[in-house]
Amino acid sequence: MNKLWIVTFETFLRQVKSWSFVMLIIGPFLMFGISMGAGYLGASSSQNTDKIAVISDQSQLRNSFIKANKEDVDKKVTDKDKAAKMMQKNDLAGYLVLKLDNQKIRAKYFGTDSLSSGQKARINSYLMRTQQQLNVAKAQLTPTQVNDLQQQPELKENIQKKTGTANLAKTISYWITVIMVYIILITYTTITAQEIASEKGTKIMEIIFSSTTAVKYFLGKILGVLLVIMAQILIYLVGGWGGYLVAQNSSLTKGFISQYQSLIDSVLKNILSLNLVYLFLGVVIYTILAAFSGALVAKAEDASKAAQPVIMLNLVAFFVTFPFQNNLDSIIVKVFSYVPFFSSYFMPLRIINNNASPLEITLSLAVLVLSIVLLARYIGSIYQGLMLQTDDSSFWKRFKRGLSYNK
Repeated sequence: MNKLWIVTFETFLRQVKSWSFVMLIIGPFLMFGISMGAGYLGASSSQNTDKIAVISDQSQLRNSFIKANKEDVDKKVTDKDKAAKMMQKNDLAGYLVLKLDNQKIRAKYFGTDSLSSGQKARINSYLMRTQQQLNVAKAQLTPTQVNDLQQQPELKENIQKKTGTANLAKTISYWITVIMVYIILITYTTITAQEIASEKGTKIMEIIFSSTTAVKYFLGKILGVLLVIMAQILIYLVGGWGGYLVAQNSSLTKGFISQYQSLIDSVLKNILSLNLVYLFLGVVIYTILAAFSGALVAKAEDASKAAQPVIMLNLVAFFVTFPFQNNLDSIIVKVFSYVPFFSSYFMPLRIINNNASPLEITLSLAVLVLSIVLLARYIGSIYQGLMLQTDDSSFWKRFKRGLSYNK
């Protein structure tokens, strides 16, 4: 057992110390940081050009508008000529002239481009609110009459969800899960296959197999790679949560987060569920198959080609899910949600859409776990016969010879 863990931790440490693993980890966070930095610089550079000036002879009218629209207004500009010059230099988006004439508010906007829909809505809201206050004061209404005028209409929604149709949160959740599974599988099947294939036919393998069993060595390799995968997923979860907290408090993104909070909560709930278990178990079974594929190459120089069969199977499983996103009642979806190598894609689709019962999920997980155990045990039993083949024979001859060696 000690030799098993020695191989496991040696494989783990070698992988996490590599530059490829470091770049794999920091890549998403680096892209997030660059995006945030570019957004901040863009927002800083356009801070003034997005703002407007407010010009008015009535200081109270101007101050009330600025108070209601602080983010849109450049407070320093009070003169019409100065505002026009700044607008021509592209230091100001434009200027708004407010006038009060016979208890009626008049507004006129001057700019190099049209107001954005958001700015226009906020200006209209201010004008209507202020005009209403003036009208109420002019009409000398009683408090009861004022309350009657302030009554607002009410809109309610009653959404009828259709079975088999994913809403936006479910669709986003599914695609994030599927892409995570696909990327991690592609990455680690290649790493595992090359890790095994690089040792193919070397004399060191004869020495290793003389000191420990092929099963222990094979399982040690697999467990080492799985520890690397678990470390990556853990780092992504912790880093992702930290990035989410930063986005909640950043001036660039907190408005977006607040606006779509319910959608984001639903997506996170769908991802941080049994789907993570399927992600991990899917990676496990593909990793074992990749190790088998790596052991089948003719020589160490063919390590770059070792992962191709597993990658092709992963591509098939990935693309087969596309036609069934809105057809969860299909018998193909139900069957493939129990089939190893495919269930990691199909069962999360059913879980996210509440299309699978607890019994079905348990049965699917049991089939997947049992398949992993049996596959690892069988490949471990023929691993020595596969690794010690040094002749440059055809793939099928190496495959048959490896299967015939079973200890």
